[in-house]
Amino acid sequence: MKRSAMIVIGLLSVLLAVSLQAAEALTVDEIIDRANLAAYYAGDDGRAEVMMTITDAQGRTREREFVILRQDVVDGGQQKFYVYFKKPSDVRKMVFMVHKYIDQDDDRWLYLPALDLVKRIAASDKRTSFVGAHFLYEDVSGRSVKEDIHELVETTADYYVLKNTPKDPAGVEFSYYTAWVDKQNFMPVKAEYHDKDGRKYREVESLQIKNVQGFPTVIKARVKDLASGGETVSVFKNIKYNIGLNDQIFTERYLRRPPREVRK
Repeated sequence: MKRSAMIVIGLLSVLLAVSLQAAEALTVDEIIDRANLAAYYAGDDGRAEVMMTITDAQGRTREREFVILRQDVVDGGQQKFYVYFKKPSDVRKMVFMVHKYIDQDDDRWLYLPALDLVKRIAASDKRTSFVGAHFLYEDVSGRSVKEDIHELVETTADYYVLKNTPKDPAGVEFSYYTAWVDKQNFMPVKAEYHDKDGRKYREVESLQIKNVQGFPTVIKARVKDLASGGETVSVFKNIKYNIGLNDQIFTERYLRRPPREVRK
């Protein structure tokens, strides 16, 4: 009798474990949405100081220092970014601003202080180099989740592995990219891009992630150019969330007149 009871308890335990596992199972879209929120929507807004080191194929280095401000209009949706360059002298006071949308092309502006010129960045230029770095303009604000077809190709003990194929192949230089998403905090930790011939040519990696104000936050990231060599490493410091940024900061009038939030 005791043995029968133990068997019943064992079966119930297995069924409970299976039920819990099924309840915790996520769809691909849910994984993508959570990863997008974790990577780009921590808090209602944020500020960070960035040191970017660009290394070319010959090992020569250049540096960029800038402040980035972010404001969310809708979680998982419209956002605004303001990037103010401090160093070196050839990019000092340059400003890059983005109004990010989900169902239409983003609006992007670049202010060039040497020419006192505000330049609109075309949607076709979003996958070009960001101020000479291996990061792209699109990397700054993130790629819209609606631009790709997402497939869950593997689940490991630590990661969801997703294959992402562009819906408009002619609009990008890659055929697909594979992303690794941490199962605990849903932060994307690595992405590998493959060209039209299937060769891996670009790698984006989160080298260090810390908890800031309760949000998992990338504080060191690297992009490698596997085709021609070279890499760019970005280090983030003095990161703050929910600081109450004013909407007016993200308007064209502040391209020529940087707010105090970036001049600190």
